[in-house]
Amino acid sequence: MSATTYEKKASIKNGVGRMIFSLLVFMLEVIFIILIFSKLNEYAVWINAVTRVVALLLVLVLYGGNLNSSMKMPWIVLILFAPIVGVGIYLVVGLNSKPYKMRIRYAKINEALKPLLNKEDIKTKSKNAFENLKKTSKGLASISNYIYRNSGYPVYNDSDIKYFQSAKEGLEAQISAMESAQKYIFFEYHAIEDDKAWDKVFQVMKRKASEGVEVRVFYDDMGSIGFITTDFIDRLDAAGIDCRVFNPFAPGLNIFLNNRDHRKITVIDGIIGFTGGYNIANEYFGITHPFGEWKDTGVMIEGEAVKSLTIAFLENWNAAVDKNSKGHQDLDILNTAKESTLEISHEDIDKYLPETSYDKKESGGYIQPYADSPMNDENIGENVYISIINNAKDYCWLITPYLIITDEMIHALGLAAKRGVDVRVVTPGIPDKKIVYSVTRSYYNTLTRNGVHVYEWKPGFCHCKMSVSDDIVATCGTINLDYRSLYHHFENGCVYMDCNAVIDTKKDFEYIFKQSEDVTVKYTGLGGVLKVRQLILRLFAALF
Repeated sequence: MSATTYEKKASIKNGVGRMIFSLLVFMLEVIFIILIFSKLNEYAVWINAVTRVVALLLVLVLYGGNLNSSMKMPWIVLILFAPIVGVGIYLVVGLNSKPYKMRIRYAKINEALKPLLNKEDIKTKSKNAFENLKKTSKGLASISNYIYRNSGYPVYNDSDIKYFQSAKEGLEAQISAMESAQKYIFFEYHAIEDDKAWDKVFQVMKRKASEGVEVRVFYDDMGSIGFITTDFIDRLDAAGIDCRVFNPFAPGLNIFLNNRDHRKITVIDGIIGFTGGYNIANEYFGITHPFGEWKDTGVMIEGEAVKSLTIAFLENWNAAVDKNSKGHQDLDILNTAKESTLEISHEDIDKYLPETSYDKKESGGYIQPYADSPMNDENIGENVYISIINNAKDYCWLITPYLIITDEMIHALGLAAKRGVDVRVVTPGIPDKKIVYSVTRSYYNTLTRNGVHVYEWKPGFCHCKMSVSDDIVATCGTINLDYRSLYHHFENGCVYMDCNAVIDTKKDFEYIFKQSEDVTVKYTGLGGVLKVRQLILRLFAALF
């Protein structure tokens, strides 16, 4: 074995060790808090009474809060069943899931960035696009209006979108587009594996950086912790590439484990953009096969709509604070950063939002990239899915690697099926996480009894996150149908309407169905009885 290979494996092993150590420290701190409550209760009856009163008050606050029932019930059950443990875990995990400082910082970042998507020229074009979309479909216009009013991302009809039915095809197009970069490359991914697939990207980045192109790489620390070497950022820095890490994983109560960056965004010169389900790791491109075949998809956007991807990238980039201006030595995320560190100038950002004279290739069509954030109380990702389901008249098909959904989503899917809409959900035939797969299958009976058809993709693991409906609207992005994506992660997606990419997406679904097993009959009529393990996992899936 070569020294390089040995060092790489050792570094990755150290990264995994860091994660395990941090988790152990976190659990010890939780246990310590619980023991404090427990010991105090042993010595004073009145303290026990206070604890139970606090638990009851906390339950009442949760019950009257704005969370949906699927998020409330696990906490309520846990706190009532075991007040000491429940209150202790809630104080550590529940309250820390959306820290106050993070909310304030993201609010300030978006106050600086979002108006740039509302400048007069963009606003006028977007308004015209919206009015034309209303003529095409009032239902779709209402979905578009919801996204704009609640996330600030407008709809465009002066851009093109191309659908890729495989991650390999998408990555090849990305690399080709990066080769043409003249000004900048922005690259944000949940997971980057320092191996063959990444090396293809890195070689282009290194060459473009040497030519004077500004290159930024941004990744989630937990998503990449078992994939990269300890000198990863040093090597990027040596190549002239600026790199930041989202929410570094470290021991302590403030690791904010639930709030991860799950976005996948590439922007080249502000005129070409990519997004989809795939990360930059070998398995996504068929280089390795840990779970049979790997199915993933993506889209390429050209034109004005790329501005929305640029703003989504800059949101998290500006949230990751480089306190020492050395990229890798002291990156932190919000919890310790002073508010004075936030300086975003419109002049600095404007150069990344160039005015374009893009010649649209396809007549018609509407594109609306958007981002979702856990730092507000609006669940854009889930609500877009539900709105498309509610708007469906003939069919609505969805594919997701994990199916752990709220009562609201279950109701929308079932009601659409009862209206006569052909509703289908595709999940993997081979799981990457067996426990999560067990929870996913626990939802089959609930859906199939209401007329929803469930398919499992037999060749392997489908990691794509898509929907298509009525030959007129489709979505592709990073948003799974599970609690983590819908409530805890930073995500992004793209709605595209009345264009060729919608039909291309439908054709891919039709091919997926041919490779899948319809398990609807198998999971219908089981009496709705779930194993105790499934019930417990399903109940508490929303907590973490």
